[in-house]
Amino acid sequence: MVTALNLGSGKRYDPEAVNLDITAATSPDVIHDLDDIPWPFEDDRFELVRAIDVIEHLSHPLRAMEEIHRITRCGGTVEIVVPHFSSANAYTDLTHRSFFGWHSFDYLTGEHFHDFYSPHRFAIRRRRLWFKGGLANRVAQRFAERWPERYEQRWAWMFPACFLDFELEVV
Repeated sequence: MVTALNLGSGKRYDPEAVNLDITAATSPDVIHDLDDIPWPFEDDRFELVRAIDVIEHLSHPLRAMEEIHRITRCGGTVEIVVPHFSSANAYTDLTHRSFFGWHSFDYLTGEHFHDFYSPHRFAIRRRRLWFKGGLANRVAQRFAERWPERYEQRWAWMFPACFLDFELEVV
């Protein structure tokens, strides 16, 4: 049985995973609108869920995270890539509905002041900011990785990041 799910697969079809997309035009294994909850999978179905460039398109990212929690086994891995709020692409794409920062998924760890939004818990195993190439951006990336709060409060609009990359564990 395939134990990986590729959410919003688009043109990134993964033959080792169940590929889900909203449109038949990309030939996914499952056609489903992720805003339509519950998703068509049983509880604890997957060991790995990948959501690359998809969560920002959803009407309710928190509900999507709860569905991801439901369909992923305890100890399972969730890989998420979203545009950073400072990225021009975050606002340019007319289908983007949400914006993300370094601490966006902290609300689901049980360690944040606002952890009451959901009872579902994830552990953050990794988070990274990705920048475009160039010397100034390499320096900005090092600064941002060391002091993410300072970066987002003061420098994000001068040296915008492209993406945030998270690896979460279902707990």
